[in-house]
Amino acid sequence: MILAIETSCDETSVAIVEHHNILSNVLYSQIKHHQKHGGVVPELASRLHAEKIDVILKQALDDAKVELSDISHIAVTVGPGLEGALLVGITAANMLSNTLNIPLVPVNHLHGHIYAAKQNAPLAFPALVCLASGGHTMIVYMQENLSFEIIANTMDDACGECFDKVARMLGLGYPGGPKIEQLAKNGAPIIKFPHPVKKQSSAFSFSGLKT
Repeated sequence: MILAIETSCDETSVAIVEHHNILSNVLYSQIKHHQKHGGVVPELASRLHAEKIDVILKQALDDAKVELSDISHIAVTVGPGLEGALLVGITAANMLSNTLNIPLVPVNHLHGHIYAAKQNAPLAFPALVCLASGGHTMIVYMQENLSFEIIANTMDDACGECFDKVARMLGLGYPGGPKIEQLAKNGAPIIKFPHPVKKQSSAFSFSGLKT
C-alpha cells in the first residue's frame, strides 16, 4: 500500500494506492491564489503547500479508511517542478519514511503523467507517447516498461505555457488554456499563424506563435 505525495507546482495532492487501485486521491488547487498574478508565483505556491500538506494527508488517510501503520511505501514527486514546492513534499515524505521505517520511492512526475494513462487503457509496448503538460511538450518512445527515449522536445516554451502567457497578455486570466479554447470555438481564423521548425521533425517551438 503506497502513500503518494505530489507538490510539483500549484496543487497539493496525496493519494493512497493499493495494487493499482486508488483508495483515495485528495487534491487542493491553488488556482484562486495565483489568478490575480496571471500565473503561478513560486514563493506563494511553496507557502500554500506547507500550510495544506498535513490537512491533505489526513484527509487521504481518512478517505481510504487506513492508518499510517498500514502503509508499506512512501512515494513522492522529486521533479521536474518548482524547487520550493517540491521541497515541501519531499520533506514530508522523508519524515514519514523515517518515522515509519518504510521505503521512500522518488518519482519523476513526467513518468507519472505517462503511467496515469493506464487508468483508461493498458500500455502496450513499444509505445509512442505524446506528453503535453503545463511545462512540457514532448514525444517519448518506450521500447519497454520504464524505458524512456525523448524523440522530440520543445526548443522554447511548452504549449501549456504558451496558452497561459498569451491569456495573460490578453487579460483573460489564469489558467489560460480553457478560456482561449472557448473563445476560439466562437472565433474566426483571421490570423495566419506561422508553422515553426518546418524542416526539423524532432522539435517543437511555441515562442514564435506566442509572439
